[in-house]
Amino acid sequence: MYIKSLEIQPSSIGYIAMAVILLGQGDREGALRTFDLAFHDCEVQDNRFLLLLKSILVFESGNQEDAIIRVEHLATRANNDHDDEAAYLHTQARSSRDAVVLGAMYMKKGKYGHAIPLIERAKNLVPKDIRCPHLEMISLLFGWNFSGMDIIAQQRLCETLYAEERTTEAVEILLNIIRTSDEDVRGSKETSDWIADFTKKCATRLEDVGDEVPRSVEHDNGLPQYSTALSLGPPSPAGLLIKWSRDRAGKGLWEDALQYANDAVKVDPSYHWGYGAKHVALHGAKRYEEAVDAFKTMLHAIEQSKDSAIRQLRKDYISPSETIAAIERIVREILKNCPLVVINVTTGCLCDGPARTRIFKADQSFFELVSSMTREVDSKRIQRVVASFFGYVMFSHAWQGNEPLFQDVNAVESVWNLPDTPLNQKLRSFCEETRRLGHNWAWSDTCCIDKSTSSILNQSLTSMYKWYADSAATLVFLAGIVHPTKPGDLTRSLWMTRTWTLQELLAPKVVFFYDSEWQPYLSDTGRNHKESPVIMQELADAINIPRGTIGTFSPDDLGVREKLRLASMRNATVEEDVAYSLIGIFRSDIRPHYGEGADALGHLLEEIVTRSGEVTVLAWSGKSSSYNSCLPASISIYNQTPLNPPPIEGEEMETCITELRGKLSKEEALRIYKRVNSLPAPRFAARRLHLPCIVFPVRGLSIQGLHKSSEKLYLAEVPGLGNVEFITADDLPLHKRQKFVFAHPWISHIRGPSSGPAWADDPESDTDFDSGSDSDAGSDGVVLLHTPQVGRHAKALQMIARLGQPFNALLLVQQPNREYKRVAAENEIIIPGLGTNITSKNVRAQVLEIL
Repeated sequence: MYIKSLEIQPSSIGYIAMAVILLGQGDREGALRTFDLAFHDCEVQDNRFLLLLKSILVFESGNQEDAIIRVEHLATRANNDHDDEAAYLHTQARSSRDAVVLGAMYMKKGKYGHAIPLIERAKNLVPKDIRCPHLEMISLLFGWNFSGMDIIAQQRLCETLYAEERTTEAVEILLNIIRTSDEDVRGSKETSDWIADFTKKCATRLEDVGDEVPRSVEHDNGLPQYSTALSLGPPSPAGLLIKWSRDRAGKGLWEDALQYANDAVKVDPSYHWGYGAKHVALHGAKRYEEAVDAFKTMLHAIEQSKDSAIRQLRKDYISPSETIAAIERIVREILKNCPLVVINVTTGCLCDGPARTRIFKADQSFFELVSSMTREVDSKRIQRVVASFFGYVMFSHAWQGNEPLFQDVNAVESVWNLPDTPLNQKLRSFCEETRRLGHNWAWSDTCCIDKSTSSILNQSLTSMYKWYADSAATLVFLAGIVHPTKPGDLTRSLWMTRTWTLQELLAPKVVFFYDSEWQPYLSDTGRNHKESPVIMQELADAINIPRGTIGTFSPDDLGVREKLRLASMRNATVEEDVAYSLIGIFRSDIRPHYGEGADALGHLLEEIVTRSGEVTVLAWSGKSSSYNSCLPASISIYNQTPLNPPPIEGEEMETCITELRGKLSKEEALRIYKRVNSLPAPRFAARRLHLPCIVFPVRGLSIQGLHKSSEKLYLAEVPGLGNVEFITADDLPLHKRQKFVFAHPWISHIRGPSSGPAWADDPESDTDFDSGSDSDAGSDGVVLLHTPQVGRHAKALQMIARLGQPFNALLLVQQPNREYKRVAAENEIIIPGLGTNITSKNVRAQVLEIL
């Protein structure tokens, strides 16, 4: 049709149509040459439109960048013209023609970001109902569709941004489409389907991206994704709100997290994760009691869910009641080892175990424990928290008179309400210092024991060592030591002389010493005075035990005799306290009973002998106890240093054995060995000591003279031992037929050390050491060293050699019923021993019953 038109009469539209046809046939050069002919037959006012059409032709021919430049240049020239046509081009071409065409070109190149503002500008400048013939012609000639360009451009830009994972930017444009597009466009099925599909894709992507953001990142990387996804108005926003809450919680923004969790609960009250997020936020905000309630609600929501899969989640959690039950069990166990009554240093009230438990269960630390355990009970953590809360501080001091008692504090309900007296102020200062050190509970022997109830008093006395040992700290108040203190003041203090303060020094792991003004001793502000080399050395020098032993004392660290020596240097105002104060140090089971007087010490020593087989308690000189004649009347006697013969070793032992081989047959040596080894352990029964010993009868007894006005020097004739002198205040019968014996009770010394070479199993072996090579190689090539094995004969000779050493003897006198009583000597009775002149006849191994 267009070719016929050109043949009839040349015209601009004919040349343009011909150019389009040639372009469609692939003849780009021909199309452009033909189009240029259109300028010869056009009106001047049509030149600009023809230039625009040629730019489109250039664009379609493949020179897109050139075409875009042409259109931009055309618009720029229009801005510089001042005639009416230029004004028209400036306002209309940019809006309805040039701007739209340029936008279409950008869209075809995929530059939707460039196209959208041009299209928007055109829409703003030209009313919707105004037709644009030029654009219609362009559509007719080139097939370009300008309808709905703004929506299409925005859709394509959304898809491009989504593909580039710039989802947040895509959502902004999507929301703009929803807000600004015409109702007809937005209501079309194609557009509405696209909006629904693209919204779902973006929401899913944003949630996934937000979930992947590491919670350790300080920046709000996850939050924008959740926020943007939420702005899309998903059908069920609770999940997004919960993720938003978790994002805030991960950064410690607890109030924000709580707000979003609450919003999630409002949106869907049945959604259990909303309460879970609320629990996390409240716990982080340290609102633990509310957090526990939120967690309970979460569990209830899970249990009531109609979804069986959700109900199955319940098995993954423990209930707060389970955690509370575990806490209560541990509280009971810890309180078993705590003082029965302590002072609450905040209120000043006396609190027993149930009262402390109530206070703990109202404390934030309790609710924090319950809130923090949602999937399993952490018993170790409960133990730490509970032990810390119930940690108590013990008071150590010397009583100074009318100290405030249990009834006194109860009467006024608080130590802070006691009258202003120096001793009441001492107690209050102790509580203040306990509180300053960060502890809740304080214990003082003055007011924390109801001494009117014997069962409570006895339980307190027997438990006191453990209470001090398990305390968070022990505060020692040195009354009379003025400030400032100097080295030596501690060991010269009254506190160092009291019986009870020995265990109060040794048992605690942490100790602080204070002068009379409650200032640290020697101005030492360290975390533990048991870690102070200066203070510990001062104490070690004073009581003559290693510094390290004081710092980390255990009852097993010292022997029986050494512990009795320490106790002997201290005094008690109540006689029974001499024994009761040692219950913990000796791990004794004696039951306190005030009124028994000196028998208390007898009970303690009896138990020591019976439980340990230790007879060093019998090594003393002085007065006998009324409890048993083998025990001393006073613990101060143990300040004596008894005879402790050095062990026979090396050449000395070999010399003794050689001599004994020449004097004793093998059979006789083994006979003695069997007698000594068959002796049982010492024991008490009904206050009677059943003492295994080697007995040496006294043949004759005479007085050699007076030692003091009430003491006599005696001479005893003992077969095999010769004459033995001793001093006693007892009047011994010289002419009556009464049997006296010297007893050698140190059987463990005679037997020798329990450790050492293994004895040969052959009972008839007389070989001292196995012969053979020094070493052999085992089957695995490891060299095995032979341990020398001592035969029973050699072992017997070693025992007999020790039996011949000097020893500290007990003088016993037989009673009518064949029991014995010990004769109390003023000094140790040292017997030179038998040496190697030993026969089986003078080794009498017996168990004597001593009253």
